[in-house]
Amino acid sequence: MSAGDLPEVGLRLLDGRLTGWGFPRWGSAAAAGLDLHACLDGPLTLDPGTPAALIPAGFAVLIREPGWCGLVFPRSGRGHRDGLILGNGTGVIDADYEGPLMISAWNRAAIPVRIEPGERIAQLVFTRVARPSLTVLDGDEVPGSGRGHGGFGSSGR
Repeated sequence: MSAGDLPEVGLRLLDGRLTGWGFPRWGSAAAAGLDLHACLDGPLTLDPGTPAALIPAGFAVLIREPGWCGLVFPRSGRGHRDGLILGNGTGVIDADYEGPLMISAWNRAAIPVRIEPGERIAQLVFTRVARPSLTVLDGDEVPGSGRGHGGFGSSGR
């Protein structure tokens, strides 16, 4: 690994237009997410209530370091303002996946959402992965924590 214990991640460009759109770049010096562009041949309109569309990001990411992964998130402005979110919530890119990066885009708004070629529609965040040792226990062997088993909101807060 390189300095600071960060992996060296390769990017295999699959769409030549990306460099003209400014890829790869972070939106600011302190931005966590790498901007992802919609590599479309023409505008795409996502109507409300229709299935998510897979949009090529125009590159493959080569993480190759098992202790790391990539997470794809929507861009907050388009999500909040226009209803453009990811059809799968958050995309996970495993360290050993080297295929084309695709963005699952979905319209949660009440009006159509239009995506232009080259538009920044998502962001890629790199993060560490923890893989603890797992032990399968019989239900009777599990000591209680004092908390209920109600699930969402079970802490009462």
